[in-house]
Amino acid sequence: MTGTVAPVESAEPVSGLANREIALVDLLDRLLAGGVVLAGDLTVSLAGVDLIRISLRALITSITPVGPAEEEPS
Repeated sequence: MTGTVAPVESAEPVSGLANREIALVDLLDRLLAGGVVLAGDLTVSLAGVDLIRISLRALITSITPVGPAEEEPS
């Protein structure tokens, strides 16, 4: 089963976000702070026969310490 999805276009930008510029570092910081889930499927077919199927599932997030920070000995 294959199909295509057409993008949905909005008549008006949502609250002015279309004109806002964000640095790549800031964008990555925001994404990693909340976490990102990547999911995708890739199928290579020849003459209607599936030859290769690759599934990707990944969770990317930043790591923060759970407990209190340890003090270094003097």
